[in-house]
Amino acid sequence: MRRILQLSTLCLAAGVVSACKPEETISAPVPPTAGVRFINAVPDTAGANGLDFRFVDKVENSAAFRVPFRNSPQTTSGVTASALIQYKPAEAGSRHFKIFLDDTLQSAASIALKDSTVTLESGHNYTFLLWGNARSGGTDKMRLTVIDENVADPATNVALRVINATGSAIDVRQYAGTTVPGAATWGNVGAYTISTYVNTAPAQIRYNVQPAGGGTTLFADALALIGQPIGTQTAGCTVGVDCDVTPGTTVPGSAVTLIVFPRSVAGSRAASFTTPGGSFMWDRRPKLACTVSFGC
Repeated sequence: MRRILQLSTLCLAAGVVSACKPEETISAPVPPTAGVRFINAVPDTAGANGLDFRFVDKVENSAAFRVPFRNSPQTTSGVTASALIQYKPAEAGSRHFKIFLDDTLQSAASIALKDSTVTLESGHNYTFLLWGNARSGGTDKMRLTVIDENVADPATNVALRVINATGSAIDVRQYAGTTVPGAATWGNVGAYTISTYVNTAPAQIRYNVQPAGGGTTLFADALALIGQPIGTQTAGCTVGVDCDVTPGTTVPGSAVTLIVFPRSVAGSRAASFTTPGGSFMWDRRPKLACTVSFGC
């Protein structure tokens, strides 16, 4: 009985001391970060659930898991965009990464298609683009391209680009309205090639994609990401002032890309698409407007 009483007294004393001690705040330093996104444009291979991209030198929430071919394109209000293309923060510096097959079988899931390192610069956004064919050689062989998405500010215009992830050259026309222009905006964009940006006035813009030199369009003309212009009221906030801008071709300062994907290779584990197709992503988000509440 005495032991229990002594122990209770000690615990009470410890509680009093703890209650009298001032609260302490410990601030963990935030490491410099970059934005990273992964695009699966490989039409002839995958695990049962696609591909996994992840850094293997540090544990962080930058991984892209179960990414199928074309990154799960979804069409909303006439715009097709890939749901699994998104920037995630990753610690800056020299980083070690791998790209695995995503599968429930350990023997398959342990296969790394790529094992490499990259140096990420703080404040920059990067696109990791895996494209080409894993089961062929020559000009069609699989390769990884890392793009530093340091897009110049188009100011009052919008910047437009196309990525040709197919094995054949294409002509691409961008246009507002209903009339397809005669001349290509980007002519003879080679296989596995990234075009330069073209600046144009904000508008709802469509892309027309044909084989190089002309011919039947590869797919129906695609409406680009529209976005929400600065000043739009949405969910109780003013876009571009006190909530993030939604980039798109109607929003000055945005940069938008159309990725032209090939069809899937029949019989492979890549997600099945019987024809070429396009999907949009944004590359640059306009900055918030300067207001008194934000320190101006």
